[in-house]
Amino acid sequence: MREIVLDTETTGLDPAGGDRIVEIGGVELVNHMPTGRSFHAYINPERDMPAEAFAVHGLSAEFLSDKPKFREVAPDFLAFVGDATLVIHNASFDMKFLNAELGWIEAETLPWSRAVDTLDIARRRFPGALNSLDALCRRFGVDNSGREKHGALLDSELLAEVYLELMGGRQPDLTLTVVASGDAGPAVSSDWTPPPRARPLPPRITPAEAEAHAAFVATLGENALWTKL
Repeated sequence: MREIVLDTETTGLDPAGGDRIVEIGGVELVNHMPTGRSFHAYINPERDMPAEAFAVHGLSAEFLSDKPKFREVAPDFLAFVGDATLVIHNASFDMKFLNAELGWIEAETLPWSRAVDTLDIARRRFPGALNSLDALCRRFGVDNSGREKHGALLDSELLAEVYLELMGGRQPDLTLTVVASGDAGPAVSSDWTPPPRARPLPPRITPAEAEAHAAFVATLGENALWTKL
């Protein structure tokens, strides 16, 4: 199974209002294992950079003025993506922009059914919690100290780690082999066991949640099953 963990940066929130993509980043996973392959491109949006967008990603119109236009980047991007599943945080935003840009150059758009939205997964797993990329990095102990501003490739790399944790932690696939982008990797013996985590996961519940749970259990009586666990 091939997946591309993807992120974009833009000039704003709505391509229908003239906003454009200014950066694309993506990293490749095969069978939920990173292969080391990635894609990255800065893009000349052929327009100004609003101050609000610059504050998010720090990409100025001057910096982007000599970068290729989306039309020039699209063939390499589409070749890298291929028919892989697209793993995106808040997928509706990035898919809306990608398909707008592809439509403007009369290229085939990306089916929405190919997108896996990690924001939706996180909201279902942690209802009511903060589920931004930074919040999920903190929850899973993913080092995001280098993320002073948004950047498409860095955010893709961080999201890949978060995605694997959301899916239950990085694990070998059922055939116990590691595959690198179409090339079979070395087989792993059937008695293989995962090594201990180098860095334990942080607690999944807050002290306030633990206190509220204890208060609820206390209302169930001394014979409640929870008091025997």
